[in-house]
Amino acid sequence: MSLLKLRKFAQITLPADLRKKFNLTEGDFLEAEAVEKGILLKPVTVVEREKTWNQLFETMKKVKDRKSKQKQGVKEQEEEIAKMVKNFRKQHA
Repeated sequence: MSLLKLRKFAQITLPADLRKKFNLTEGDFLEAEAVEKGILLKPVTVVEREKTWNQLFETMKKVKDRKSKQKQGVKEQEEEIAKMVKNFRKQHA
């Protein structure tokens, strides 16, 4: 357990071991929640709305295109799905 001090402008410094454990860097967002025994800080990801909408529409277009490719064989469909999963994981690693 670490002891933190509330500083000027209500700032705190998280210990390095916690920052490393949760992969936190300067500028990251944390959600503060009041719980029964104190304050819970949770790392959160903030996304840009426009970027998210564009990704959604792009995904919907891919689904529509996929429906038009229903004539593909099962093996080709599985290969395409595997490729999409690989690309997604690469982008979100």
